Amino acid sequence: MIKDMTSGNPTRLILTFAFPLLLGNIFQQLYNISDIIIVGRLLGVNALAAAGASAPIVNTLLLVTLGFTAGLCVITAQRFGAKDENGVRKSVTHSIVASIVMSFIITAALSVYLRKILVKMNVPAEIMTDTYNFMFIQSLGLVMIVLYNLLSGFIRALGDSKTPLYFLIFSSVVNVMLNLFLIYVMKMGIIGSALGTLIAVTLSVICCTFYIYRRFPILHLRREDWILDQKFMKRHLAVAIPMSLQFSVIAIGLLIIQTVCNSFGPNTIAAFTSALRIEQLATQPMVALGLALATYSAQNYGAGMIGRIRRGVWNSSVISLGFSICIALAVRFIGENMIGIFIENPAAEIITIGHGYLNITTMFYFFLGQIFIYRNTLQGIGNTVTPMLACIVELVMRSFAAVILAKRMGYLGLCYASPIAWVGAAAVVAGGYFLTIRSLRRKYFTNKMKWLAGKLGFNRKDAGAELSGTLPAE
Repeated sequence: MIKDMTSGNPTRLILTFAFPLLLGNIFQQLYNISDIIIVGRLLGVNALAAAGASAPIVNTLLLVTLGFTAGLCVITAQRFGAKDENGVRKSVTHSIVASIVMSFIITAALSVYLRKILVKMNVPAEIMTDTYNFMFIQSLGLVMIVLYNLLSGFIRALGDSKTPLYFLIFSSVVNVMLNLFLIYVMKMGIIGSALGTLIAVTLSVICCTFYIYRRFPILHLRREDWILDQKFMKRHLAVAIPMSLQFSVIAIGLLIIQTVCNSFGPNTIAAFTSALRIEQLATQPMVALGLALATYSAQNYGAGMIGRIRRGVWNSSVISLGFSICIALAVRFIGENMIGIFIENPAAEIITIGHGYLNITTMFYFFLGQIFIYRNTLQGIGNTVTPMLACIVELVMRSFAAVILAKRMGYLGLCYASPIAWVGAAAVVAGGYFLTIRSLRRKYFTNKMKWLAGKLGFNRKDAGAELSGTLPAE
């Protein structure tokens, strides 16, 4: 169902929109966790380590493509907020073309350089073959993952966050069933896990396409919608490429951490992988809140309602603080027990290593929550420079901790890499948000004064020229 977020109570709208996103993200993470459990329990520690060693590359692909498609959908949401139906359809066609081209470029590059990348990452020899096979299968199906993210993004851009949840639940259930069948029954090893994921995502793409055709008349594309407009495409890429780069910078930081982690051996890799899965599940409420703000701010920016954006961000920050405290307490008390789920009869060393990471990172969840809020809001209103700068700061700080502190403090130094990066990135996006909002409000005030002057007969020529643009409304 299409939802206009430019009117109504901001907090209620954001939470209502975020709740299905939260459920969807939880299901996604539960799938990831179940996948790791299936691999770890049915195939052993080395297979789990192989999945963990490939995780940074998988995450890099997912983050880069997710950032790219999310950036494209920002323009779609802005056109919807501006009540421009032709612009919405044109945005959809331009986004599809850009996404398919980007996915094929990445797949071609991976087919050539994948093994070299794994060698550079210090992947142990005993798990190299499994890691390569898992990643190669994933890269072949990248176009399906991109299309699924894009189609879900279109649906969310029009204010419907529930339907992507249903498709995600369907995909997760099918994924788990296929993994069990391909690994346990067909004895395909870790390749079965990769194939199960691709089949499930492909089915979700088919479902999303059918649903959009049946339920969203505004997205019924015409022949003229496929005529590429160079200027309009540049406008999409001006948001999508920086957002993709932002996500890629984050992924590179995680890649560096994993490279350092790989040097500690399979047990540490397995423990670190398990702890990261728990953390990713635990922080989903804050992720969902940020994603909701991206659509909320994009629609309201398109409608020129800057005051509503400010109210939504403030209320979301208060809610995120409560989330971060509750989640941190829960993870600290039950995280140790959760790590033991991933491996049958885990060694005490694995439990200790994994829980040590969680004990440190939980103290910094508030900063992570603020990153999600400010970064998504800035991206929703088209500011991609500040989030990019924040990502660079995050990369530098995370790399410093992973490389320098790990050498001096061992695994403990590695555990501080993400918290240090969160603090630095949160400071940058918060400062960028307040400066951007101040600039928008000043522009609103200036435009309104000129508009009023034109109404009163003063400086009418200038006022008329000013009114030809968008006049923000509070």
